[in-house]
Amino acid sequence: MPALPSSDIPEAPAVAAASGPAFSPLYRQIKALLVQSLNGGEWKPGELIPSEQDLAARFGVSQGTVRKAIDELAMENLLMRRQGRGTFVATHAEQNIQYRFLRLMPDKGPAGGMERRFIDCRRMRAPAEVARALELKPGDSVLQIHRTLSRDGRPVVFDEIWLPAVPFKGLTADRLAQYAGPMYGLFETEFGVRMIRAEEKIRAVAADEWSAQVLQVPVGTPLLSVARLSHTYHDKPVELRRGWYDTSAHYYRNELN
Repeated sequence: MPALPSSDIPEAPAVAAASGPAFSPLYRQIKALLVQSLNGGEWKPGELIPSEQDLAARFGVSQGTVRKAIDELAMENLLMRRQGRGTFVATHAEQNIQYRFLRLMPDKGPAGGMERRFIDCRRMRAPAEVARALELKPGDSVLQIHRTLSRDGRPVVFDEIWLPAVPFKGLTADRLAQYAGPMYGLFETEFGVRMIRAEEKIRAVAADEWSAQVLQVPVGTPLLSVARLSHTYHDKPVELRRGWYDTSAHYYRNELN
């Protein structure tokens, strides 16, 4: 499998330098404090956070300000409101978000889940383009994972996944295969790493010998290449992934609003 081209690695948008003192609305400041508590593990995935009234008292602001901060975090899938029960820390174990980054849908039939098969999980020195994407030092240790996702016994997705080794110490192919839930759920519950957002670059490619063999298609078959960089809290990149999608019976679906 050829190295991932640097041009295919998503990059965070450049932030223009401020020309003067930055102003942040009060609710955004409260939002930042809530994210700080989430990142610090004060409230675990799936746990109930304090009420708006309690948080307002804690931060010395109005409930309306807290509500607005929580509304934004709920829109970003960091928190989840449950009618009559309160607000909870979002988790990848939730059915409606566990596949939030997988946009591949079947042409016919229900979306449903896919069968996973992990081919390997190896520790190695980070290639230069991987180190840059994950903000690591050249030569830092990383994990390289190869897996397939299949529907009705037919491989549909072939993934190459890169992770920094330090946060995922002890991760093996056997451990990945034995975990019943989604992979991001494993990262969240056993390694304390939660994927918050992702950027993708998508292009059409032709299957090379390896991807053709894994996906059981002829060499040269049109595939969709999806390069994804996923981040945890404070925009820290923690996963670089390149997927090859067979779209002969599937399509890539996205919602724009």
